[in-house]
Amino acid sequence: MKRFAALWTSVAVVSVGLLVRADAENRELAPADEPADGEALRRLVEDPSGPREIRLLNRTYRTTLRITRPLVLRGQPGTTILGSNVGTVIDVNADDVTLEHLEVRGSGGRNTTEDAGIKARGHRVTVKHAFVDSNLFGIAFEECKSCLLEDSHVRGIDTDLSLRGDGIKLWESDGSTVRRCHMERSRDMVVWYSRHVLLEDNVVSDSRYGTHLMYAHDSTVRNTRMVGNIVGIFVMYSGRVRVEGTLLAGAHGAAGMGIGFKESDAIRLERNVILSNTAGVYLDRTPRSAAEPVVFERNTLARNDVGIRFHSSGKGIVFSGNAFRDNITLVAVDGGGDALSLDIRGNYWSEYEGYDLDGNGVGDVPFVYSQLSTELTDRHPSLAFFRGTLALGLVDAVARAFPLVGARKLLVDPAPLHKVPEISLQ
Repeated sequence: MKRFAALWTSVAVVSVGLLVRADAENRELAPADEPADGEALRRLVEDPSGPREIRLLNRTYRTTLRITRPLVLRGQPGTTILGSNVGTVIDVNADDVTLEHLEVRGSGGRNTTEDAGIKARGHRVTVKHAFVDSNLFGIAFEECKSCLLEDSHVRGIDTDLSLRGDGIKLWESDGSTVRRCHMERSRDMVVWYSRHVLLEDNVVSDSRYGTHLMYAHDSTVRNTRMVGNIVGIFVMYSGRVRVEGTLLAGAHGAAGMGIGFKESDAIRLERNVILSNTAGVYLDRTPRSAAEPVVFERNTLARNDVGIRFHSSGKGIVFSGNAFRDNITLVAVDGGGDALSLDIRGNYWSEYEGYDLDGNGVGDVPFVYSQLSTELTDRHPSLAFFRGTLALGLVDAVARAFPLVGARKLLVDPAPLHKVPEISLQ
């Protein structure tokens, strides 16, 4: 019996020792795994020998973070990083950093330092499932090569548009991707000095530029919805840009345009819907060389105040297989020119009054667009106020009935489609 009691005591002592040791280990591991508050989180992040991965609880961490080493910072729905309203909330200056499932609020308000919710510099930085809300700037990738922003929501500050910062910014961020993100109530989504950027499956609304590409060669915008911005997409000084499967709608006001180009080359637009904008398409010295054409194929341009507006010659511009439907003015050329130098063939025009006797789907007579009202508004800009009214509509009707009135020919499609082509965003 004594021997059994001694054995039992030894087992109990060992068990207690193991429990104490395990508890001590758990206490040591817990802060490194799930910091309790913002100060503990900041210390862990700034510790050069800290854990490679930090998991956060469903709570608010009041802190600002500066990440200077490879790290995975993984939250969960409801995890919030709340800044002090000074500077940037999460500032990444390292390669191979991942931020997941974080709500980020509380940036400063200084435009000179571009205070942001998240700012990243490095290679292979990933931000996923983030909600960056009510910061001056949202998410900025700066000198961030091969970086990824995915499945995130950026909402800017609720103030006048001129006082907002950019919602999503890529600057010198070659090979980066923005995918399945929603940006709203911000200034611009900017892609500057960045090559081979992919923007796909995004939604941009209530902002200034849905996307502003400048020196963004070899980049693609795909399957995106840009609604209710001042400008849907504007491309400057860029080559080999593709826009496909995208909705560009509701860009109103004097500067409103679905998509615009300035001094860009080798552009391709395919399967887009450009709907209800002040100007559907605007081209300024694009392309610069006819050897690098701008091609519009299988797009829908509908119910725009002006379907296509040119600021210079249309040489090197190709329109094929597009549907032009119920635009108030099809073509406007600044300076009183015309669009006869465009390569236009095989498009559908809702204004076409020709016929297709052989049933091959192509009109038997060319589509010729002449509009006396456009000539009048070019000569007398104050008359543009009446564009789309019954008065100017009657002017064009008279010009069609009596060609001797002298309406200027603006555009010719020698082989217009007789039926609306099937065009899908997908």
